[in-house]
Amino acid sequence: MANIEADIEAVGRIDAVTSILEVVCRTTGMGFAAVARVTDEKWIACAVRDEIKFGLKPGSELVLETTICNEIRQHHKPVVIDHVAQDENFANHHTPAMYGFQSYISIPITLKNGEFFGTLCAIDPSPALLNNTKTIGMFNLFADLISFHLDALDKLALTESQLLEEQETAQLRDQFIAILGHDLRNPVGAVLNVAQMMLRMPLDDRMKRLANILQDSSYRMKALIENILDFARGRLGGGIVLETNADEPVDEILNQVITELGLIWPDKVLETRFELNCAVNCDGKRIAQLLSNLLGNALTHGKKDEPVLVTVRSNDDEFSIAVTNAGKQIPDAILNKLFQPFSRGEVTPNQQGLGLGLYIASEIARAHGGALGVESGKQETTFTFTMPVKA
Repeated sequence: MANIEADIEAVGRIDAVTSILEVVCRTTGMGFAAVARVTDEKWIACAVRDEIKFGLKPGSELVLETTICNEIRQHHKPVVIDHVAQDENFANHHTPAMYGFQSYISIPITLKNGEFFGTLCAIDPSPALLNNTKTIGMFNLFADLISFHLDALDKLALTESQLLEEQETAQLRDQFIAILGHDLRNPVGAVLNVAQMMLRMPLDDRMKRLANILQDSSYRMKALIENILDFARGRLGGGIVLETNADEPVDEILNQVITELGLIWPDKVLETRFELNCAVNCDGKRIAQLLSNLLGNALTHGKKDEPVLVTVRSNDDEFSIAVTNAGKQIPDAILNKLFQPFSRGEVTPNQQGLGLGLYIASEIARAHGGALGVESGKQETTFTFTMPVKA
């Protein structure tokens, strides 16, 4: 259903309409011109220039059936009358007799979506020379111009609505990140610390097994929260933020990650090769997160009885981390989307995770000016992160 008040307001916001109606009256010599909104129920004046005291103003209404515009609404064709008394089609028409005009022109205004909006019309009690290419062309041009502005106003209103939604989304984003960053991460970290403290105590087999379950679950929860937090920041905020150090102790940081994951997967064998020949300018916390995600992925998907190899190298030009695990070859269809968010490859029963780990690792690599790649063969799969040492 048409919102007449909004349509009147929209026409009123078009600065050019006042000039259009003035030009119409001066060019044709007619005393009344208007932009009318015409629906299947109403004829409403949206903008008016009245030099003959016809008595209408914006918002004024005529009975629809008494207007020629009602007929134009149905056939969508212009109506042009130079002299009503001499026009065989309108000499006995009820509208000129009711409103007392002898000259009349009305051009349909059609919106860009094809919807009929109304008319650009003019009347005068005296005859006028209207039915010519120049006058009709001018009216058509003005009708198209009004249609263009109405379409632009609709798009502006849509943009403003979308902007408001974006602002609301930004508020929700900040709340979401705050919940993840504080309300969930802190208590999960506390639970993990308790589990690790319990494992240092003399426990019977049952309690030790429960403490291991608690540690494993807490670590997984912590990793999930970190990945979701980074995903929220990356997609809804400003991306991965780095705090780089020109001389980051990467060997110490990465060994801590390896040790921690070794405790989580005590049945897995972890082998390491460190060849660090120069300092690395990076964000140590993020590099640790990258390795944690890659190593967690390898421990989850690799063969249970085969070791996982972590190779870390640095030279004057490049710093790299490679994680290799034995296992089935990753199909090309999965390989092509492996670094996309929520991509989990071949999901095994009881597998946990959201499929964000490799995506976050690739974003950390990109933030460091590096890249994360993968090679998968019939026997093993290797994920390799490389970056310039002076990124």
